[in-house]
Amino acid sequence: MNKPSFEALPLAAPLHRALRELNYTTPSPIQTEAIPPQLEGRDVMGCAQTGTGKTAAFALPILHHLSLDPRRPRPGRARVLVLTPTRELAVQVGESFSKYGRHLRLSHALVYGGVSQHPQVKALRRGVDVLVATPGRLLDLLEQGCLELGGVEFLVLDEVDRMLDMGFIHDVRRISKELPAKRQTVLFSATITPEVQRIARDFVRDPVRIEISPDQPVVEKIHQQVCHVRGENKIPLLEHYIKTGSDAESSARTLVFSRTKHGAEKLSKKLNTLGIRSEAIHGNKSQGARQRALDLFRKGRVPVLVATDVAARGIDVKNITLVVNFDLPDVADTYVHRIGRTARAETLGHAVSFCDGTQIGDLRQIERYLGHGIEIDEGQPFHDGELMRSRPSASRGQPSHRRPGRGGFDPRRSRFGRGTPAGRGDRDRPARHYRKNPRS
Repeated sequence: MNKPSFEALPLAAPLHRALRELNYTTPSPIQTEAIPPQLEGRDVMGCAQTGTGKTAAFALPILHHLSLDPRRPRPGRARVLVLTPTRELAVQVGESFSKYGRHLRLSHALVYGGVSQHPQVKALRRGVDVLVATPGRLLDLLEQGCLELGGVEFLVLDEVDRMLDMGFIHDVRRISKELPAKRQTVLFSATITPEVQRIARDFVRDPVRIEISPDQPVVEKIHQQVCHVRGENKIPLLEHYIKTGSDAESSARTLVFSRTKHGAEKLSKKLNTLGIRSEAIHGNKSQGARQRALDLFRKGRVPVLVATDVAARGIDVKNITLVVNFDLPDVADTYVHRIGRTARAETLGHAVSFCDGTQIGDLRQIERYLGHGIEIDEGQPFHDGELMRSRPSASRGQPSHRRPGRGGFDPRRSRFGRGTPAGRGDRDRPARHYRKNPRS
């Protein structure tokens, strides 16, 4: 059976030209399944593992439709609206539209918090073809009358499960009231939960539902390991992994996740004192500082980036060969999105999680969500056998036949019942008071 190719897709010639220049030859499974129905004008509800090319899966059909109808957008309006949960993901999606549409005369704009709104308002005043936004800042600008959404022809809701985690879904519903009923809508999520399905019913009409490996939330090319280590040995163990990886490959990049903003900043400073160049990215930093850190990391000038979960779904950087969970997340599907920053675009990746005595329960929750145990690295220099023995016997790296959500425990539902979701303090602020835009 012949493999599908981008050349076989009925996309506009300028898009094929851009794909050839980018050396894109074979679409990923989600692209193969999601692009054709969108070209036919159908709504799509898609689920695929992180890092499998969902952005191109919706950007290419939209750009194709715009190329066939190249009329100028009206001032204060946008033809395409893409909503993302984080600033970093908004930037990434915007860059993808620019990259794929490089040979099309289309305008783009980004709207997100943490930076001055004046350049954003100026761009919107002219009218844009593609608007990529986070919900909080978009609602603020709607309230100020800076734009109206009556001309939106295409709506994309990206990473809907993350929007749920961050408390944005009510803002998204408010935004939807300003949108025309006649539009094409695409909804993408890395995980499908009952809550995501309920949201989909409100936004998509008779959608084509696509699920790529829904029972395998982590791509197979990520080698996952867990290290049982005491808290005081975590930094020496991190140094060991980083230096071992750097010796093996000079272009290697390491992404380290910390639970807290203070912890990320402190850890980055400590690595620098050890001679390991690193930057930190978290919600207390300005958007400009966060973007500069990402750019340095992307260019390889800084080989290590320490991040909170604000970056779990906003970093699309080549050559991230190692992801380290310095602190395990307390939400199981956050683990999936963290380690999904490696093994992007069919490459191999390695994910290591440090588990001290306080996080055995979090580890067990993650393994239940995955449906199997995570391999223990007993060969690392700070392995603690006593901590390993305290791990529940059913989870010691052995496959489990229990599927998530059975037997009364559902880690996906636990996101809504235990404290503040990871990363919530880093979110782009939802608007508190919103009155209907009188111009719409």
